[in-house]
Amino acid sequence: MQINNKIVWITGASSGIGEALCYELVKYDCKLIISSRRTNELERVKEQCNTASSNVKILPLDLANLPHPEQIANKAINAFGKVDILINSGGITQRSMLKDTSLEVDRKIMDIDYFGTIALAKAILPHMLKNKSGHISAISSIVGRFGFPMRSAYSAAKHALHGFFESAQAEMKNTGVNFLIVVPGRVKTNVSVNAITGTGETYGKMDEGQEDGITAEECAKKIVKAISKNKKEVNIGSTDILLVYIHRYAPWLYRIIASRISAT
Repeated sequence: MQINNKIVWITGASSGIGEALCYELVKYDCKLIISSRRTNELERVKEQCNTASSNVKILPLDLANLPHPEQIANKAINAFGKVDILINSGGITQRSMLKDTSLEVDRKIMDIDYFGTIALAKAILPHMLKNKSGHISAISSIVGRFGFPMRSAYSAAKHALHGFFESAQAEMKNTGVNFLIVVPGRVKTNVSVNAITGTGETYGKMDEGQEDGITAEECAKKIVKAISKNKKEVNIGSTDILLVYIHRYAPWLYRIIASRISAT
């Protein structure tokens, strides 16, 4: 898929990978629709994009509360007349043992990371099918491929995304609409700082592993490259990505490694 001059809708655009994607995509003269809960941060990202102000439209939304996703999708379409690419980057993670995690927190993470993502995908899909062209990406995680300490709800939500998007890839095979599952390992963002605990409070700390992760800019470049090549799935990270393959080909070894991983 040619990226140049495409109209791209990005959720989670106010920080982290989503923000980095904005700066990467404007290099390809893309027009952007940027979404998150924090309008003031979206305004900041818009100002920092190296493009004309008219090429970036702000569309605030809360993935935890999408009563009418079709209306939101229509607003995105009306911003520039169509949407070529939707990148679902918005989400939230967790730092808590499952025994200490309330069911409300499990539901919140599932609402944001799974239901919020598929709601927008399903809402924009008819538009793309009508155009016989389009691309929808979902930012998953390596824990969407295996369980991990302190991430039970987050891992469950990401596993669900894989099931949904792999099904979408099979069903939409000959429609002109492509789907990509992005599987990042550790990326140096504030994702752990903004994580929630078992009681729903903000974790507020940068994980040591997160601090040592690849940059959001590097991750964004690889995502854009994967979209341009119409890939179905892409693993992005450093040596942590090896766990995906260990889990697939030597699950017994993965269980040993996981049992020795610190719960933080």
